[in-house]
Amino acid sequence: MSRFSVVVAAVLMAFAIPAAAETRIGVVDLRQALFSSEDAKSFSETLKKDFAGDEAKVREVQEEARTLKERLEKDGAMMNESERKKLAGEFQEKVKEFNFLKQRLDSTVAQRKQQFLESARPDVDAAVKELLDENDLDLILPSEAVVYVKPEMNLTSQLLEKLNR
Repeated sequence: MSRFSVVVAAVLMAFAIPAAAETRIGVVDLRQALFSSEDAKSFSETLKKDFAGDEAKVREVQEEARTLKERLEKDGAMMNESERKKLAGEFQEKVKEFNFLKQRLDSTVAQRKQQFLESARPDVDAAVKELLDENDLDLILPSEAVVYVKPEMNLTSQLLEKLNR
């Protein structure tokens, strides 16, 4: 019985090797193609404009906190206890304000980026499908999953062209 299993396994492997040799595989760097696209560049510019004021406010509060910290380190030893506590309290409040504003900004920007990715997904899927058909491929893998690819099988530039149409 075990000889039979070995023979069956050998026969299956013999048929599997030629089938694997015929499989055509392409590779794309989805992230690079998507974020290099004209839509992504336009989105990035819009994002910068939309959040310029928020970013400026975050930097302003950060600078105020840094100034308070420097003053506390420089002059803290010469201040009486109540002045030092008051300044330390102001510094802590600025740090809290900075953390709140920064977290809110980061969260909002992340949501907008996620919305962009979700809206771009159908276009990316369609472009990948076109690449599959045009290049007579059986499979397209993301570049992160591949150790090495022949340059002619890296289809990232073709994907970018399709996304920019």
